[in-house]
Amino acid sequence: MKKLRITPLNIVAALALAFFIISFFQTDKNRGHVDFSVFYKVIFGGMVLVAFITDMIFRFIFKDLKRIWFVELLFIALTVILFLILKKYYF
Repeated sequence: MKKLRITPLNIVAALALAFFIISFFQTDKNRGHVDFSVFYKVIFGGMVLVAFITDMIFRFIFKDLKRIWFVELLFIALTVILFLILKKYYF
């Protein structure tokens, strides 16, 4: 049996998948602070898919767990920075 290796993109993908599933079970009565339209649900679902695929690519390229953690944390940080820059200029 292979050893379970938890990586940052696994954590991000799991949290995003949880929010994605929760968004489908929300009704009008129990809407919380997170209110997704259909467009945002599709974008969020795409983000989950990209996180899983990117994690598999990084696992294939890097065999050392410490290096995977470093590269994936760097990838997440760059993605967040890019998102904030695009949000500032386009939204």
